[in-house]
Amino acid sequence: MGIVSSRPQINSKLKFVTSFLHNPKLKENKTILAIWLVTAAITVIAKLIIGKFNNYKIFEGVYNHAIHGLTLYGPYPEEYGDVNLYGIIFSFIISPFAILPQWLGMILWVMANTALLFYAIQQLPLSKNQKAIICWTAYIELITAQLVQQFNISVAAFILLAFAFIEKKKDFWAAFVILLGTFVKIYSIVGLAFFFFSKHKIKFLLSCLFWTILLFIFPIPFFGLEYTISQYQDWFIAITEKNSHNMFAISQNVSLLGLVRRVSGNPDYSDLWLIVPGLILFFIPYLRIRQYKSLSFRFLLLANVLLFTVLFSSGSEASSYVTAMLGVGIWYVNSPASNKKLNYWLLILTIIVVAISTTELTPPFFRRAIVHPYVVKSWFCILVWLKICYEMIFLTFDQKSLNHD
Repeated sequence: MGIVSSRPQINSKLKFVTSFLHNPKLKENKTILAIWLVTAAITVIAKLIIGKFNNYKIFEGVYNHAIHGLTLYGPYPEEYGDVNLYGIIFSFIISPFAILPQWLGMILWVMANTALLFYAIQQLPLSKNQKAIICWTAYIELITAQLVQQFNISVAAFILLAFAFIEKKKDFWAAFVILLGTFVKIYSIVGLAFFFFSKHKIKFLLSCLFWTILLFIFPIPFFGLEYTISQYQDWFIAITEKNSHNMFAISQNVSLLGLVRRVSGNPDYSDLWLIVPGLILFFIPYLRIRQYKSLSFRFLLLANVLLFTVLFSSGSEASSYVTAMLGVGIWYVNSPASNKKLNYWLLILTIIVVAISTTELTPPFFRRAIVHPYVVKSWFCILVWLKICYEMIFLTFDQKSLNHD
């Protein structure tokens, strides 16, 4: 009787969850943005209370060290742990926040990054419902990035904006966001993958050259030629050294590369043995030139880029997965696959596994014994990436899918 009597309660709870998830207000832009920004403020306040916000201290340090002519890439143990890996251009981006009281600058910093990502999603030529799905798919990983004040949020936004601007034939501004992101964090260079979708390729290339020169010399009037050049050199050295340190680091290399590295336990082979086959799979769809007319095909390339950036980088960490989950969401709303139920369950399982694998919801002993050694966070993202590659190589896309509105 106890079992029977509990069924109405279970059904009632399921109906509540279902009605909540289908609430039309959750699809409204103002609701999503409000929740995202409130979450940003809450995560920052929580970090301020417990006094753990090392990344923001590093970011402030980029500004403070630059204006005093100090190296941006040396250790400053009295200020923060770890070292800076962002380019000198980042000192200009962080400056409006670094000059404020630390608590206020940190809150506005995370909220600004969050707002930029929301804006970037809104620029995509998709319906309101599709954008909402993408926003909620990436939401938990957005929180992870907010908790550590990561610039990864804006890096993902730059990639989305590069795609959106090319779709809108704004090649000059597409080149700008790609190069701005690249001069801060090298991963943004992947935005060049959308070159073949540009209707004005010469303009795009010239714009890239223009922004490369301008951004390269931009710091010189402020910091001088000698200091600027030295920091570009130090940046290159710092990135190179960091790559070797990431190999078996628990908090780094949370990727396909890291999965193979940790399972094999072999430090001697080159990651190129994995990256080259990955690039081949990535580039094969470019041969399907007739499919370029399909917006869904182009969106799947965007999803591919977002996932590839995380899965094939030794620098990927838990907070990088906001980028990967944006790719998962974009794939889900654009997939041409006929088996929608398979896609649905792959989406749900990916969200669950990625979300809980590195949080307190997973018991510590399980994280130590399974999650970290076997890079569980990457598993379902790898499956989605492989499915994207399969769909782009073998499936036929609707040539009339010029928009999704």
